[in-house]
Amino acid sequence: MNAPFFVFAGGGTGGHLYPGLAVAEMLKHLSPTAAVTFLTSSRPLDRELLDKTIYQQTPQSVRPFSSRPWHWLGFWRAWRESVRQARELYSKRRPEAVLGLGGFAAGPGVVAARELGIRTAILNPDAVPGRANRYLAPRADMVVLQWDVSRVHFPERANCRPLGCPIRAAFTSAQRASGATIKGVPVLEALWDTGEASRSVGGRRALGLAPNRPVLLVTGASQGARTVNQATAAIWPKFSASHPDWQLLHLTGNADADEIRRAYREAGIAESSARVLPFTHEMWHAIAAADVVVSRAGASTLAELTALGKPSILLPYPFHRDRHQHANAQVLVDAGAAMLVEDTKETTTTARPLLAALERLADRERRQTMAEAALKIARPHAAESVARWMLGESTEPVLRQSTEPANVAACR
Repeated sequence: MNAPFFVFAGGGTGGHLYPGLAVAEMLKHLSPTAAVTFLTSSRPLDRELLDKTIYQQTPQSVRPFSSRPWHWLGFWRAWRESVRQARELYSKRRPEAVLGLGGFAAGPGVVAARELGIRTAILNPDAVPGRANRYLAPRADMVVLQWDVSRVHFPERANCRPLGCPIRAAFTSAQRASGATIKGVPVLEALWDTGEASRSVGGRRALGLAPNRPVLLVTGASQGARTVNQATAAIWPKFSASHPDWQLLHLTGNADADEIRRAYREAGIAESSARVLPFTHEMWHAIAAADVVVSRAGASTLAELTALGKPSILLPYPFHRDRHQHANAQVLVDAGAAMLVEDTKETTTTARPLLAALERLADRERRQTMAEAALKIARPHAAESVARWMLGESTEPVLRQSTEPANVAACR
């Protein structure tokens, strides 16, 4: 009997690939003999991420659609070639299912599968869907939403299911550390006590942080965010002076690490109070360690924050045309799980409300209330729900305590 074969279509950004990798990891756990191929963009990032995994990659020539008419012919040629490429792949080995990961690279693989009668689904983790997902939704058997608010952007005939945004198994393993619940949602035991749960302490020790001091985590996604870095560097000396028990873990991205370290050093901040790293491959440790998180509002990041029940201050990327990160952030703000601060090009303009928000979250009871709100909207088992659908099982959200894949390293 041949091993089941599955195709993941999409790429171009980590925001598209990481949820797909989370589903692939779970798929391999549930069906160890399954074969997985990613139909990706030709961008170097896709190769960099997939080279670290066990999965096959097939780059496509497809490119983003342009509003400039003189680019349409090139787009159409690349589109047709990519659809032909997908058909050829499927003719050699017919997939059990094809999962579209969002973005321009998802289209050809999903469209070709639909034409051949292969089951298809697409992931839509953002509150406001992009152009590709709006096009693919009525052509897919299932549209996986992170939040119910996205449903209004799709036609009624689209089969939208609010299963969540798939996240890596390491996050859900951390969330299950104690088995305690808030209204049926797993949460860490004694999260807010001075004797913190082992997961939080373990995350702090793994990152060289003191285990018994509150932690502010600042992250601007994998490449960092210069305006967020500068605003944090401006406010931390003030906040640290009035709250000397707090410590900072600042993930700056490669470009700003030396500058931000120098800024803290010149402000007289000890390294024990402000640990600067360009990035970490083990974000579950960083988020687990945190009492408060300052972050952009990418869909995957918000799924991780809610899964681990973290209060957050969100600074959405301000230059997207559709402001989709603002819409993402608003979901958490409306739920009482986050505060929103507008990011600007002026450090002082951003720093002032950021400091005010952080001062509010220095209050332990407010943090606990926001943490509980985050857990209430979390859907930490989205990866398993989607993987089981791909295997032909129920599409019902997975609410039980499920088994963690053994090979967590598969998509690090």
